[in-house]
Amino acid sequence: MQTSDHFDGATFFNPTGANGQPFSALPKLLRTPQARWPNHVDVRPRQVPPFAGDSAIVTFIGHSTWLIQTSAGNLLTDPMYSRCAGPLNLLGPRRVRDPGVRLEDLPPISTVLLSHNHYDHCDLPTLRRLARRFNPLVLTPIGNARLVRSAGIEHVEERDWWGKLELDSLALTLTPAQHFSARGPFDRNRALWCGFRIDIRGTRLYFAGDTGYGPFFRDVRQQLGPTDLALLPIGAYEPRWFMKDIHMNPAEAVQAHLDLEARQSLGMHFGTFQLTPEAIDDPLIALDQARRSRNVSDAQFRTLEFGESFRLNSLATPLPGPSARC
Repeated sequence: MQTSDHFDGATFFNPTGANGQPFSALPKLLRTPQARWPNHVDVRPRQVPPFAGDSAIVTFIGHSTWLIQTSAGNLLTDPMYSRCAGPLNLLGPRRVRDPGVRLEDLPPISTVLLSHNHYDHCDLPTLRRLARRFNPLVLTPIGNARLVRSAGIEHVEERDWWGKLELDSLALTLTPAQHFSARGPFDRNRALWCGFRIDIRGTRLYFAGDTGYGPFFRDVRQQLGPTDLALLPIGAYEPRWFMKDIHMNPAEAVQAHLDLEARQSLGMHFGTFQLTPEAIDDPLIALDQARRSRNVSDAQFRTLEFGESFRLNSLATPLPGPSARC
């Protein structure tokens, strides 16, 4: 691969220069006082609604995992079904909320969008289960294919930022993000990270992946046009001295919503794993405050319950279902 504004020939980096804190900063982070999360929050798994000619149906499974049902096939983003977000499915943060849709209840998955290689987004046990059941295509940024194939995935496509994959009536574009990659202490930034723009017969979705705030949201709007529905991270943002480069807070997520000129946005990356010190409900409280300060309505930027689905036609109301308020 040739050098570029985000690759120096050996490692990837954020063009803004916001490249996160080194591993040596982790001890200071771990000394930060943490709010106490509950050990478990009940979630009643839901059944996936039937797809019947909608523009798309999105279902929030949890963390950054979304089911996106379309006329061109069903997509799954950053699939994470394991109990722990760490090596061997034993180390790392433990899951507080179960997935809102059981893996065995998923419809056939044709495509997986994998934004980067962190354990809470690239879960090899989940990928192995998907490979055995659906044999999907995985689209991921440069440098991740070998890891994905180790889970038994046969069909992997890598792209750089702004690279595109067209599948019948579905166009998938990898977009810039501000983050980093690593599976351990010695492979930092050897693989790229990204978001995804999803175009389906005139319907435009955006999945931000895992990211800090940056000017690329405006670039996405300028190069690819406005977005009908954006899926934006709102959690795991404290303390700011450590997280600002790699995770947006809710106020920055609202700004990203405005930069994208999104018709509507849904929050993600909250309430599943305690990755950072803030309380479990802090992202929802802060999102409400940020919306009010920017005159963004709840109808324009909200969150779904775990397992809740949303039909992209009128973009007006979620699909009915049993209560499972987060």
